Amino acid sequence: MFFAALPEPSRIGDVLMAFLSILFEGAPYILIGTVLSGLIAAFLDSRLLDKVLPKSRVLATFMAGFLGLIFPVCECAVVPVIRRLVQKGLPISCAVTYMFSAPIMNPIVAISTLTAFKEFQKVNGWSEIGNATMTISRLSLGYLVSVIVGLIILRFRPAQILRDKVIEGISAPAAEGDAPAPKKSFNGKLVHAMRTAMGDFLDTAMYFTIGVIITSIFNTQVDQSILNTVASNEWLALPSIMGLAMVLSLCSTSDAFIAAPMAVFSNAAKLAFLVFGPMMDIKLLFMYSAVFKRRVVVAFLIGLFILIGCLSEPWMLVIQKLASK
Repeated sequence: MFFAALPEPSRIGDVLMAFLSILFEGAPYILIGTVLSGLIAAFLDSRLLDKVLPKSRVLATFMAGFLGLIFPVCECAVVPVIRRLVQKGLPISCAVTYMFSAPIMNPIVAISTLTAFKEFQKVNGWSEIGNATMTISRLSLGYLVSVIVGLIILRFRPAQILRDKVIEGISAPAAEGDAPAPKKSFNGKLVHAMRTAMGDFLDTAMYFTIGVIITSIFNTQVDQSILNTVASNEWLALPSIMGLAMVLSLCSTSDAFIAAPMAVFSNAAKLAFLVFGPMMDIKLLFMYSAVFKRRVVVAFLIGLFILIGCLSEPWMLVIQKLASK
């Protein structure tokens, strides 16, 4: 009955189908991320972060780049999670480093990239990792860029980076002599977690939906064959594929399967696609706006575009030389 009522193919129908496909792909991850953010807000002791991370902010920033290996989340889920971690006392530099590295530096993305670029080898009937140049390049460059941005953030105060409503929620250290806050029961914490998750979901989903609308229009209404012409130009290929990664807004767990067949683009261009996309796309541009000041989001966009654009080709050459030895 439902399928019989579907309209005939049309431009609006194409946009709607693209919108729903991206929405259904990303919404579960946003839900997971906001539930995690609610649990963090209710159950995580802010003093735990001080105990786990090194006292040195620089060392803590370097360590934050590896957190995605332990807590793997995609780019849709990481924004509400880092928002709560910051409010629990995680240094801003560590939060930003984790936010950019987690969608790339995680086991799921590593496996998907190995598979998409056929970097598994069959040896005596067993699958083994062969010359995993693209996978190593992607994970290592993603880590490097994330740490560089995190170290830059060290120079700024939270009030210069975060939106006012996020600043207001940051846990203040208890003053000496203050009475400890009364402990909540488990049920009370659980209710608090669900209420927090619901608020975060509505807040994040609003920005996510705006980004998905723009992405679905581009995917269905813009002639994709233009990319073949652009890819043949050495100076335009790399920035154009990074722009493509931004508007396609693909999930980091599946974008390698889109990049691998792009024969018209070089490996360096594909690397830029696979690193820039999970850090900055249209939906993330709006989602970041829920946590960071507008000028900071613009600085992230421009800075990441330039940094990844400049590093992708020399980084790929270095990894290829090391792999050939």
